[in-house]
Amino acid sequence: MHDLGSLTPLGGKTSKTDQIGAIGITEVTTTALASVSCRMGKAQAFATAATALFGGPLPGPGQSTKGDPYGVIWTGPEQWFAEAPFDSHEDIAKTLKAGLGDTASVTEQTDGWVRFDVSGATVVDLLERLCPVPARQMQTGAATRTVVEHMGCLVICRAAGAQFSILAPRSYAASLHHALVTAARSIA
Repeated sequence: MHDLGSLTPLGGKTSKTDQIGAIGITEVTTTALASVSCRMGKAQAFATAATALFGGPLPGPGQSTKGDPYGVIWTGPEQWFAEAPFDSHEDIAKTLKAGLGDTASVTEQTDGWVRFDVSGATVVDLLERLCPVPARQMQTGAATRTVVEHMGCLVICRAAGAQFSILAPRSYAASLHHALVTAARSIA
């Protein structure tokens, strides 16, 4: 009999949290994630279904929304990530597909990505060292694609000047964590 268990993107049994000076770096494993793309010729029906499912209109370019239970992040033209608590939405793709029907293509993404939440008094300084996003000007809900240490990432402002989430492909977890910790140490 096999004794299988889940591992976090960093390879642990529980999420890793680092506190370096004023900066907190937390590996987030409590969120389910799915990609949602509007199908060609279905824009009007998709907008209606998405508004009903998510409780409001989808965010536009460079934006994200936070609802209950879904958060939605714009990732490209006619493309979004939807996130929700993993405990209640482990099968998020199935739930979204049921709500959006044939107006959208939905793909499970939870285990394909790593998410780190970074927060603290000097978090903007950290981001300025790592990527070319205008972190000082980002308002709550802003979201943008960028590069961190040559890794394609998505940066979401959760609380202006205080908390950000960084999403990257799961295979980059250790490299991204190393970059975050190294930059935090350079500030502390």
